[in-house]
Amino acid sequence: MKVLILGAGRVGGSLARALVNNNYDVSIVDQNKNTLSSLEEKLDIMTVEGHAAHPLSIKKSGADESTIVIAVTSNDEVNIIACQVAKREFNVKKTICRLSEGSYTDNLDIFGENVIDMVISPENEVMNHLKELIIHPGTEQIEKFADGNVSLVCVKAKKKGKLVGRELKEFKDDMPETDAFVASIYRDGKPFIPSGDTKVKARDEIYFISSESNVDQIVNEFRDKEDDFSRVMIVGGGKVGFSLAKEIENDYKIKLIDSNEKKCSDLSKKLEKSIVLHGSATDEDLLKSEGIENIDIFCAITDDDETNLMSSLLAKKMGAKKTMIILNNPSYLGLVPGFIDIYIAPYRLTVSSVLQDLRESDVAQDVLLKMHTGAEAIEGVVHANEFTSNLFGKSLKEIPLPEGASIGAVVRHGELIMPDSNVELCLNDHLIIFLANKDMMSEVEVLFKIN
Repeated sequence: MKVLILGAGRVGGSLARALVNNNYDVSIVDQNKNTLSSLEEKLDIMTVEGHAAHPLSIKKSGADESTIVIAVTSNDEVNIIACQVAKREFNVKKTICRLSEGSYTDNLDIFGENVIDMVISPENEVMNHLKELIIHPGTEQIEKFADGNVSLVCVKAKKKGKLVGRELKEFKDDMPETDAFVASIYRDGKPFIPSGDTKVKARDEIYFISSESNVDQIVNEFRDKEDDFSRVMIVGGGKVGFSLAKEIENDYKIKLIDSNEKKCSDLSKKLEKSIVLHGSATDEDLLKSEGIENIDIFCAITDDDETNLMSSLLAKKMGAKKTMIILNNPSYLGLVPGFIDIYIAPYRLTVSSVLQDLRESDVAQDVLLKMHTGAEAIEGVVHANEFTSNLFGKSLKEIPLPEGASIGAVVRHGELIMPDSNVELCLNDHLIIFLANKDMMSEVEVLFKIN
């Protein structure tokens, strides 16, 4: 499949790497010659130096009726015009448009009927993930499926957690009325599919699936009880920082720090309850005067990775209970474990959004869980096809899946069903499947092919 990426910034570059790794035929347009040279050398892809919305640039890329265009420059208006040009002049197969301004998404037809097929908003994705992690203390990662009714949650087992040293089947004894399924465990960085006899060890990364209403109750089984979070310090008053503060300021005590004085003045007018501070988050005197030792969550979400890393390390040293950061540069991942509690990689969220839309089978959602290992979780709709014709009416346990893949849940007519031996496969079932690496996708995807 031919994919044309317009914009080779952080988002575009990350998409190019991910799509090449998934065997897509990728070309990319940007005005930065050095960035293009680096991508061409590392990924062996076609690059075009030029304006993303200019017809000549798109023509040079070889765009045609079989091409999917992904416009991801940092400028909404350029992305919109690029999609218009691609659809009207080159009749491309599909357009995916990055839009940061929410008002643009309310009525996409004002830009032309069927001009923009899909919208992605990295800023909104990041903000929503941060909000979920703050609302659900103890979680390391939360992904939503089935229109938000089902959650896939990662929690790190703490030494004093109730289930540490016990077998997973005892989980049901503790909460007999709660439905949950442990899809995978990462132990020492390596995944495996557990059984009921698996004993939980401290520092295990446990991925479980359950309904949204049960998340906190389940998480508390794996961690030592912590005080509820109430004080949050946000570093960075950009779109993500402002949106996050606005979303949670009625339920938490918020302090927001930004180094731009004018921005601070604007933010203080827009935020009703948050305290806005002008200064540097790496200023020890400022952090001390603002009671950093009493901060429950220190959230560094500027556009600068170094600022996020250094301010979080300093905050942790000075007594902040938990640190969360945005991390754009994959090369910094090795610095995170042991120093930062949680990091969010915006490029992972964007790649997930794009991949699910590029699937040729009926995949409702595709989430990259770990970029460095390729672990994924997908929600797919089962159709009658050559592969599934002999599987209907059989137990889920009889469905042939590659080693390292497991069915975590079934959603049938909107109802969440845990996968046990009594559950039989039915037409139009939504299966949520955990895959240890992306190489398994082709074997699993056949379940969701539409004839």
